[in-house]
Amino acid sequence: MSDLTVAGSVPADRLTTSPKRLQWSSRMAFILAAAGSAVGLGNIWKFPYITGENGGGAFVLVYLACILLIGIPVMMAEIMIGRRAQKNPTDAMAALALEAKASKLWQGVGWMGVITGFLILSFYTVIAGWAVSYIFTSGSGAFTDITPDQAGAMFGAMLADPVRLLSWSTLVVILTMYIVGRGVSAGLEKAVSYLMPGLLILILIMVGYAMSTGHFMEGLEFLFAPDFSKLSTESVLVALGHAFFTLSLASGAIMTYGSYLPKNTSIVKTSIAVAIVDTVVALLAGMAIFPIVFAYGLEPGAGPGLIFVTLPIAFGQMPFGIVFGTLFFVMLSIAALTSAISLIEPAVAWLTEKCQFSRLKACVTSGLVLWILGVGTVLSFNIWEQHKIFGKNFFELIDFLTANLMMPLGGLLVAIFSAWIINSKVAEQELGLGKGICFKLWQLTMRYLTPIGIVVVFLNALGVISL
Repeated sequence: MSDLTVAGSVPADRLTTSPKRLQWSSRMAFILAAAGSAVGLGNIWKFPYITGENGGGAFVLVYLACILLIGIPVMMAEIMIGRRAQKNPTDAMAALALEAKASKLWQGVGWMGVITGFLILSFYTVIAGWAVSYIFTSGSGAFTDITPDQAGAMFGAMLADPVRLLSWSTLVVILTMYIVGRGVSAGLEKAVSYLMPGLLILILIMVGYAMSTGHFMEGLEFLFAPDFSKLSTESVLVALGHAFFTLSLASGAIMTYGSYLPKNTSIVKTSIAVAIVDTVVALLAGMAIFPIVFAYGLEPGAGPGLIFVTLPIAFGQMPFGIVFGTLFFVMLSIAALTSAISLIEPAVAWLTEKCQFSRLKACVTSGLVLWILGVGTVLSFNIWEQHKIFGKNFFELIDFLTANLMMPLGGLLVAIFSAWIINSKVAEQELGLGKGICFKLWQLTMRYLTPIGIVVVFLNALGVISL
């Protein structure tokens, strides 16, 4: 689309910093990479327990509606911005603001995304380290005949050991930097081409086992049979927030990945495909976990401890529990790694494009800063646990700032920028929707529905409103 020129805008080819911009080799490569970014701890760790806490099927139905009405349109916008500018998020927002003759301050949205993704990754690597650690814990047979008190004590002992936590998170940082350091084709693309199929195979194996528990239909009923009496207003807000965050939006990742997308690739079809893969993995995780939970008389609404405390009890009782427990935490670690490499890529892209760092130097620099921030998260679970800032320890503060402030605000600004600031003709051309009803629906969604939805979530999270 570099030959397109819109009246009153900058030609698309003048937005490109280099004719040798790295690109994905195919649409499927981008789908796997973007799906890998979206599929992470949120799908396998968070989605099952928030579904359990919010009543099951009715919550899932609202979640799917939010993915369709808000998640996919915002993802389309982020990919469009990245591909149009062919730059990292900060420079992409600056270039498109210039094209639209808008304020340079829009560049701040790109900065917010890069910083948000980096801050999320600073604690994400620590939690990913928990999953890697539990691969070996499960493989050693430590879950065999474990009691609930012992499972809780085992998890608590890990959190109380800063050396152990730091060791595992350091391993995750090294693996992430190694993959990203190899570049788009040899690193990101090659990694997801193995990791994503591997993840899907492992989760299907877990679903296969769940089918043998005798409680598979009970799990399906809980997951897919809506009981709207169990659905509260708060549940709707949780579904809306999770639908937005699970797709890695407003973190710079999708915008950066979009900048490597070839011009002849359909943004609409690609966004839908990524959202489908992400949603299917989340639902498969629920189909794998809930039958096991019901089979062993556990509580589906156990909260964040569902994965690291509750499921080990089931793995300790089931036949071949060592095998299935180990496979489960391998699966969780793969999901975490595919997201980690996408969250660090915006910072690496900025350092290579803006500061002229080699990719290796950019990865080492980013990795060191990331590791230092990760130390703060590690200590938040033990030595610094009682050290509070605004009533929160370091981890809780970073989590609150990113999830409740930076991501909703970033998503809101991306929606406004793409629907109100970018020239409509440019958006039509990039999205490939033409001038018909499809583009009008996208624009209507991004101008009104998405901002209103995000603002409601944002204000509720801040306690400004209570619904």
